[in-house]
Parts: sequence; C-alpha cells; structure tokens
Amino acid sequence: MKLPRRKFLHLAAGSAALPVVSRFARAQAYPTRPVRLIVAVAPGGGADILARLMGQWLSERLGQPLIIDNRPGGGGNIGTEAVVRAPADGYTLLLCSVVNATNAAFYDKLNFDFIRDIAPVATLTRQPYVMVVNPSVPANTVPEFIAYAKANPSRISFGSAGIGGSNHLVGELFKIMAGVDMVHVPYRGIALALNDLLGGQVQVTFASMPSSIAYIRAGKLRALAVTTATRPETLPDVPTVGEFVPGYEASSWYGLGAPKATPAEIVDKLNTEVNAALADPKMKARLADLGGTPLLGSPADFGKLIAEETEKWGKVVKFPRIKAD
Repeated sequence: MKLPRRKFLHLAAGSAALPVVSRFARAQAYPTRPVRLIVAVAPGGGADILARLMGQWLSERLGQPLIIDNRPGGGGNIGTEAVVRAPADGYTLLLCSVVNATNAAFYDKLNFDFIRDIAPVATLTRQPYVMVVNPSVPANTVPEFIAYAKANPSRISFGSAGIGGSNHLVGELFKIMAGVDMVHVPYRGIALALNDLLGGQVQVTFASMPSSIAYIRAGKLRALAVTTATRPETLPDVPTVGEFVPGYEASSWYGLGAPKATPAEIVDKLNTEVNAALADPKMKARLADLGGTPLLGSPADFGKLIAEETEKWGKVVKFPRIKAD
C-alpha cells in the first residue's frame, strides 16, 4: 500500500527527529542513579577537599548522590585509567588535575592517552602551591632559604605526594631555577608529606593551598612564598616565588572529565551545573578561603587548558630527566 506523499514526509521527519528527542530526554533524565567521582589521590589533600565540596553541590543539584571514590597510586594513573575504561554514560567522572598533564611526558608508556581518551567536562579552580617549611628551618624568606640550601647541599629534603606528582615537579622547577640541590622524598599523598614536615623529617614542601592553609594559620608551618604569578587574596602578605626567582610560576588546577564517548548532552548538563556552582557567592567564598580562583568555561575551554599545560610541563619533565620508578 502506497502512503500519500504528505503523510510519508511527515513520518520520515518524525523518524529523523527521534534520535534528537531521545538524546534530549536522556540528558533531562540524567542521572537516575548515583554518580562516582574518581579522585586519583589519597584522602586528605587539596584535590580530595575540592572533590567533596563540589560533590556535595552536584548531589544537591542533580538529585542523586555523588560518591567520592579515592583511587591513589601510579602517580594518578590508576584512577585515571579506571575512568578511561568505564562506560561512557556519565556515571563515572574524573577529578582532573595538572598531574594528568605532567604524566603525559613523565611516563614513557601509559595504557591511555589523556587528551584522546578523556572528554573535558568543566574547569573548576586554579590555585597556588605554597612553599612551606618546618619552623625549625632558619629561613623566613625565599632568599634566606636559597642561601641556607646552597650552604647545605643535599642536606635539605623536600617532601611531595609522590614521584611525578605536581608538587614534586613544582619543587624540581624551583631547584632548577634557584640553583639549589635538595633531596626529594616522595610520599603516598600530600597529607603524609605534611605530617612528616610537621615532625621535621623533611624541611620543605610545595603543598596545595587547601591542604596547608590550616597549618599556616595555626603557625605550625611557615609559608615562604606562593608559586603563582600574583599573590592570592587568602595570603596577601605572602610573596610569590617569582619575586625572588624571576620567571618562576606554577599553579594547580582542577576540572571534571569523563570517558571520551560520553554523550555531549550529559557533558553539557554537568558543565552547566559546575558553572552555576562556581558563580554561586557562597561557593566562591569557600573556594577563595581555600586559595582557589573559580575557572568558569566550556568543555572546549577546559580542553584548551589541558593541551597548553601538557606542553608546558612536558618541557619541565624533560629538562632534569626525571623518571618514574
């Protein structure tokens, strides 16, 4: 039986629209069950603090629990690969960080390509690292610390969250540009490094602002400088490393990622909710208290940031020939 031309065209148009309607309905319904946010570091550090803060917001806005799943190990690669291998349905997300950019150059062989295999969802914040020392260290300024380190080559230890981690490379960049020789002591997470810094087992670390700010305010650690190009509002009296070591700049950034083939409608919905959080006055105040500057933007903006940071830190990794164990 032949259909009238008008009816045929009407049915064809309706059929073509089905995928669009289906995608729209899927984005509207998402999520219908809990979402996992994988954090590729141990609990207690700046990344974990930020993940839980953002997780609470998204849980309330999305109407489903957002479960923080800490997967430390492998310099952040274990947690990242878990997301790469997860179903691309929006129910497994990754807290991305500068570590993901540095690892591309740091590790000769990875089971994934971060830029290729992770879809950028949204940027979160940018924040400085803080160069903090144990109060027993006889230095109150960066120049005094440099002089002390040069007078005691290989006798100053700096702790980090692990080999190849962002605060490890920030410390290596300081060593290169300040011309000092320090012994790197890696830990399984920045919380453990700070614990030994408090106890005097190491003398200095370049810690994230969220993980170190309470110790600084309590006078348990001495902040010598921040690593960003400008002083943060949270620590306006603490100078930048660049004020004494010209050209030095490093910062920590965070964002959300998802498996590569995650539907664009779900990515866009998550991006909208994250940007709403970053624009919220209470959230902005909380982030500022942790030393973070909100980075509102599109998934494409986040992708550009990742590409730029991967190129920058690749040069730092190759210069001192740092290698993974």
